[in-house]
Amino acid sequence: MSSGKNDFRPALSIVGSPTKRETLLELAVEAERRGFDGIACPSLGAAVAMCVSLAHVTSSINFWTSIQPIYYSHPVESANTAAHIHELSHGRFAFGIGVSHGPVTKRLGVQTGKPLEDVANYVAAMKGAERFSGVLPPILLATLRDKMLGVATEIADGAIWANASLRDIGRQVAIARSARPTGFQLANMIPTVISDDIDAARAVNRKTMMGYVSLPNYRNYWRQAGFVEEMDRIETALATKDDAMIKSAMSNEWLDDCTISGDASRVREQLQRWSEHGVQPIAVMSSTRGGQMAAINELFAIFA
Repeated sequence: MSSGKNDFRPALSIVGSPTKRETLLELAVEAERRGFDGIACPSLGAAVAMCVSLAHVTSSINFWTSIQPIYYSHPVESANTAAHIHELSHGRFAFGIGVSHGPVTKRLGVQTGKPLEDVANYVAAMKGAERFSGVLPPILLATLRDKMLGVATEIADGAIWANASLRDIGRQVAIARSARPTGFQLANMIPTVISDDIDAARAVNRKTMMGYVSLPNYRNYWRQAGFVEEMDRIETALATKDDAMIKSAMSNEWLDDCTISGDASRVREQLQRWSEHGVQPIAVMSSTRGGQMAAINELFAIFA
C-alpha cells in the first residue's frame, strides 16, 4: 500500500471484457507505470485468465482475483492454477475467493451448503493439494458481515469487501486487527464515478447498486451499519418492482457511504479516507461519459 498522502494511489478493478482484453492489459501496464496500488480482477471477466496474463505483461504491481466464486472450479484445480500464477508472478498474485450470491449459484445450477462451511472446506482442500500444486499464493476471502470476517481471520491471509460502509468499517477493522495484528490484508471494492456533476455521478452509482440492494445479506449488512430507515424504504420499493422507485429510495447519505461520486478532489479525498482506515481502496470505475476504459483513464487523469 502506498506510504504517503502525496503519493497515494488506490488499487483499481479491471474486468476482462470480451474483444477488449488486449487493450485492458495495456491499461494494466499503464497502471503499473503510474504507481497504482494493485489490480483487482472480478469474476465478470474471466478473472483467473486475466491474472495469468497479468503475470506475463506486468513486472512489479500486485494483482488478485476479486473475487473468484468457489463454485466455478474444483479446489484442487484452483490450487494448481493459483500456484502456477503465484510462481510465474514471483509472488505478486493473491487468490481472492468467495461464495458469490444466490442469483449466481442458481444460474450455475450448483448445490450449495452453508456459506461459512463451504468456503472453509474449499480453503482446506486447496491447502491439502499444495504438495502437488506447489506453493499457494495468499488467499483472500470475500467478506461482508462479521461471521465471514471471523472465518477470514482464522483461515485466510486477508479479507475483501465490496460496497462496504465507510461509517462501519472502523469497527470491523478493529475486529480483524484484534485477531490478526499484522500481515492480514484488508481491501474494499468501491463503485466510483468521477464527474463535476455529482447528481449524474450518483445516478450511475445508483444503477450499479440496484443488484446489490436486492440481496438480503447486503440489506442486513447495511442495517447493521445504521441505515435501517433506508433499508426499510428500499425493501418497500423492491416489492413494487419499479426501478425508478427503488433508485429514489437510495438516499444520498447511504449512497455516499458505500460508493464514491463527484469531482476529482472529492474522489481523491474519499479514496484516501478508506486508506486511512487501514483498508486498501479498490476503485471500481464507471463513467458518465463512456465505458470501463474511459472511466479508468479518468482515474489516471486525477492522479496524474
